[in-house]
Amino acid sequence: MNHRVQAMHRVGSVGNTTGSSRPRKEKKLTYVLNSTDDTKHTGGVNCLAVLKSSVSSQHDYLFTGSRDGTLKRWQLTEDSATCSATFESHVDWVNDAVILGGSTLVSCSSDTTLKTWNCLSDGTSPRTLRQHSDYVLCLASAEKNSNLVASGGLGGEVFIWDVEAAAAPVSKLNDAVADDCSNGVNGTASSLSVTSMRTISSSNGIAVHPSQPQGYAPIAAKGHKGSVYALAMNDSGNLLVSGGIEKVVRVWDVRTGSKTMKLRGHTENVRALLLDPTGRFCLSGSSDSMIRLWDLGQQRCIHSYAVHTDSVWALASTPTFSHVYSAGKDLSLYLTDLSSRESILLCTEEDPIVQLALDDESIWVAFSDSSVHRWPAEARTPHKVFQKGGSFLAGNLSFSRARASLEGTTPVPVCKEPTFSIPGTPAIVQHEILNNRRHVLTKDTAGCVKLWEITRGIVIQDYGKVVSFDEKKEELFEMVSIPAWFTADIRLGSLSIQLETPQCFLAEMYAADLEIDANAEDDKVNLARETLKGLLCHWLAKRKHRPGSQSMANGDVKDVSSRITSHSKAEFEGSSGNDAGVYPPFEFSAASPPSIITEGSHGGPWRKKITDLSGTEDEKDFPWWVLDCVLNNRLPPRENNKCSFYLHPCEGSPVQIHTQGKLSAPRILRIHKVVNYVLEKLVLDKPLDGAAVDGTSVPGVGTSLQNSLAGGDASLRPIMRPWLRLKPNIEILCNNQVLAHDMSLATVRAYIWKKPEDLLCSCVLVD
Repeated sequence: MNHRVQAMHRVGSVGNTTGSSRPRKEKKLTYVLNSTDDTKHTGGVNCLAVLKSSVSSQHDYLFTGSRDGTLKRWQLTEDSATCSATFESHVDWVNDAVILGGSTLVSCSSDTTLKTWNCLSDGTSPRTLRQHSDYVLCLASAEKNSNLVASGGLGGEVFIWDVEAAAAPVSKLNDAVADDCSNGVNGTASSLSVTSMRTISSSNGIAVHPSQPQGYAPIAAKGHKGSVYALAMNDSGNLLVSGGIEKVVRVWDVRTGSKTMKLRGHTENVRALLLDPTGRFCLSGSSDSMIRLWDLGQQRCIHSYAVHTDSVWALASTPTFSHVYSAGKDLSLYLTDLSSRESILLCTEEDPIVQLALDDESIWVAFSDSSVHRWPAEARTPHKVFQKGGSFLAGNLSFSRARASLEGTTPVPVCKEPTFSIPGTPAIVQHEILNNRRHVLTKDTAGCVKLWEITRGIVIQDYGKVVSFDEKKEELFEMVSIPAWFTADIRLGSLSIQLETPQCFLAEMYAADLEIDANAEDDKVNLARETLKGLLCHWLAKRKHRPGSQSMANGDVKDVSSRITSHSKAEFEGSSGNDAGVYPPFEFSAASPPSIITEGSHGGPWRKKITDLSGTEDEKDFPWWVLDCVLNNRLPPRENNKCSFYLHPCEGSPVQIHTQGKLSAPRILRIHKVVNYVLEKLVLDKPLDGAAVDGTSVPGVGTSLQNSLAGGDASLRPIMRPWLRLKPNIEILCNNQVLAHDMSLATVRAYIWKKPEDLLCSCVLVD
């Protein structure tokens, strides 16, 4: 199998948790806002695998793996493809997939893991294989060995797995390996002998690889000095070839654990490999635009084919290995006769072609778009394609095809349109978090601009293709300042929202501003806490209603609480805020529910739709701070969310205020609250015209202000002026600019004051 490597968004190696002396960061929670049509991929398709009908399967199936992190199973007919299952567990790009024995699907990902699935399952409960420390890019399997799969990736890592042995619950295989190796006895826990679990190195040395957490250790094929992009196996599984950035093809004997040869000839990275069923001939495709045919018996290149004008990323052969289909960065799919060197252009795509999969007389084509095309291939009778005319003889120098292209002799494709297409959802390629920190503007590969509300996971406005992203961004600008409580990512082709403690708990809004019915105008809502409750409401409901939930639930809460208390009681502050139900602005759609990506204390990262959570997940699955927030309604300590400021009368103003130095108030406090405070502190030389001294309070001011402005350096207890019956018109200024009453102190500081020092405001009485 093979894989193309593009410039990829690098994420942390989530599977590698060793060798670091730095303090461990708290685990984060990410939720992916899924498309309304969940049957379609939202990212480029990286891999294809075809499963033909059998006794266990009455249908033909196509499996696709995508940069959106999922695989899909398509039930095929002559003129249709129906998505019958989505395999969702990887937390990063799915890079390759193979089928073992007609029943097991194996996938690999940039999340550093391999996963094995039942091909005909509903896409749940995969087994996870962990050994790689970086992106896993390619897989290879053996037609006649249903347990064997090889994986390769960045960092030069290649591992050979016995899938059945890796899945077995062998808890003490380490001891068995040590004992058996010392006694020279083969182990029985795997169809690969324990003595074959050796390191394949350039010196043919033998070393047992460090153990898997579950006790199984794959064979490590060491020898690559750089990343591995392509692997292939022969049918019996005794021969493995690998290639990557070293520009050579390495050949390994899986049975003896030795490197048999290294084939030189390519001048750039090796991107695609094929072995014939017997393992004698090998085909390689490279970034040097060349295809090479190697005779492994003679250990040399016997033919070179200059067919493409750019990198070759995908190869597929006819059943007899007489012809090869090749495709890559030049958007073209060619068929070449390996004996006569005759080549013909089958078709061209609009995007670079990443992967090929033969399906009887057709060939499936995956490219950097999120859709898949099926083209006629005539794999059993390839000579029929050449009878249509337009073929040419492939040269043996890489510049020959490039020169022909420049001279205007580019061949005409045999096929103009695919016979069938599986459409995808356009991937998001541009995004902008708006200042209100609840809306994100996006643009996809089709040019559509949309506005998302991330606390509900829905599109609230689709502006279509006629709108400029930058112009719409400027149009939607609001002069508001809210802490950056989340980050956004689009590497999966969808909008992913990442929450990390304690930063995510910095943002608060008044319930009234969220149009939430509340008991008091001053009720504050923590955006992250309510978002987490909205995401986990299905989990909470299932958890509550599962058998024995009452005692079990209390026990779980107690466990989490005890762990948190053991850190330090002073580190956490409780809240008397809403803890029953989900506010409407935080209700996520059940029709297109988001997927959670996170990890707990055991098992590594995982991904699952919020509606698919079973209710049994606990601290082993979720970060403890998430559970403490949702179950115990507790938030971690955060940065000071107060804003310090000075408030003085304007020069020459008759207004005097009884204040004592610096004031302090919540960052989200509105200016109209400051105005009310001024009214309560107001001292005038004489009553305003029409004012009556009758002991009536000023409308809109009172004890609530004690809460609004409490906690500062000054004594902020209101001094009521009983003679002040009519409310004077007070304006608050900053930098000589009159402040709108709906501005918050944080907004004033960010957009008006613009200095690191404490805010300086003034007030004036207006006629």
